[in-house]
Amino acid sequence: MKAVMLLENLSADSRLEAEHGLSLYLETGDHRILFDTGQTDAFARNAEKLGIDLRAVDMAVLSHGHYDHSGGLARFLAINDHAPVYIHREAFERRKAADGREIGIRSLPESEDRIVLTGDSLELGQDLRLCTCNGATAPYASHSAGLLMFREGCFVPDDFHHEQYLCIRDQDKLIVVSGCSHKGVLNILHWLRPDVLIGGFHFMSLDAEGEGSAELDHAAETLAACPTVCCTCHCTGKKQFDYLKPKLGDRLHYLSAGMGLIVDENGVRVTGP
Repeated sequence: MKAVMLLENLSADSRLEAEHGLSLYLETGDHRILFDTGQTDAFARNAEKLGIDLRAVDMAVLSHGHYDHSGGLARFLAINDHAPVYIHREAFERRKAADGREIGIRSLPESEDRIVLTGDSLELGQDLRLCTCNGATAPYASHSAGLLMFREGCFVPDDFHHEQYLCIRDQDKLIVVSGCSHKGVLNILHWLRPDVLIGGFHFMSLDAEGEGSAELDHAAETLAACPTVCCTCHCTGKKQFDYLKPKLGDRLHYLSAGMGLIVDENGVRVTGP
């Protein structure tokens, strides 16, 4: 399995744009996958500079219903004329940040028959699966930072039922791709037991230099106790990553735009400029 970070909050390549968002290109034995599209067209411009042909993508996945993961979708649909796009059926509700900003999916083509609405689990092929883990008991706290969803006429705390994870079986390894891990990265590790996890941890609201350090210490201890290699980005927060990295060493990596990941019989290797 090969992964390339098309777009992220930071860039490791001076040619590439960065923005608060996420877009990842994945290659498995049989598939070319686009996972999330950032908040603008920047992911597509970066893909072109990296020599990645988005026309060859055969499926796209939106991890959840937030603007910074879905904003470039119309651009992808204009570039690619055949790939289905898998989005959870609850992803289209209105959503707000704690400060009142609207953060839901801002626009989608009104008549796009390539959008496939998903439920709690969907097999995409022999080695690919989408799942939500909805209904699973969560033994660990999550850090949703006051995010809200609109239900029955008012805004209430988001339950993140719209968040889905892509599970890739590559030979003897399970790779799980998560956009923001709003349900809690430690819960996702507990539920799915991946060999490799790619995605944000949503730790950016934790003060690494203050009260948040205790929660980060607990996360580091829990991560260290499982064998998963984590490649994180985006909503983890760079300060929070820098706090965790010395505690986890080669078990934790940060993927900025232009960096990549190879998972094969030789193990897990991070690549980049």
